Amino acid sequence: MTRTDPFSGIAAALAAPGRPTSDYDLNPGVLLPEGRRLKPAAVLVAFQAGRAGLEIVLTKRASHLKNHPGQIAFPGGKVDATDADPVAAALREAEEEIGLTCANVSVMGTTEAHETVTGFSVTPVLGRILEPFQPVPEAGEVEEVFSVPLAHLADPQNYRVEQRRWRGEWRRYYTVPYGPYYIWGATARILRALADRMDA
Repeated sequence: MTRTDPFSGIAAALAAPGRPTSDYDLNPGVLLPEGRRLKPAAVLVAFQAGRAGLEIVLTKRASHLKNHPGQIAFPGGKVDATDADPVAAALREAEEEIGLTCANVSVMGTTEAHETVTGFSVTPVLGRILEPFQPVPEAGEVEEVFSVPLAHLADPQNYRVEQRRWRGEWRRYYTVPYGPYYIWGATARILRALADRMDA
């Protein structure tokens, strides 16, 4: 009997057409300034084999942080001058934030960049975790490391559109709740873009 590669769906999604996304996707009335300069950043969308199939590793940011306290996020951050490219940045940040070593990740590819309201152009880097690992949350920055079944995140019906006031205006955004975790904003938008690719 031929065993199906569980990562074949990810490879197919990477081969599917996509487009850049942004925090403004659901807010078409926002006028963005011409010539704006975005800071490069990258996140690691890390897949691992779980009991119920593939899972995506996420983090919960520490509640005392100045930026995005308590929010659910991918491991990742700014592209430093010492990083060769966004892929190198995502792998470095994952090792620093959750103890996932570069040697334990097979990079499958990247998807189109996501523009955030905070002025970053974030490149999602999709990677396969090769061997089981014990997460080591970075003290002071990461409160928790957990995983969510890909089957949940790949189903467009699990996404909702909500809104809240931000800088005096209503802003709409995607959410994809899972158990006690409220996944929203840029993280949910990047996941929704992946779900759309897998559903194509």
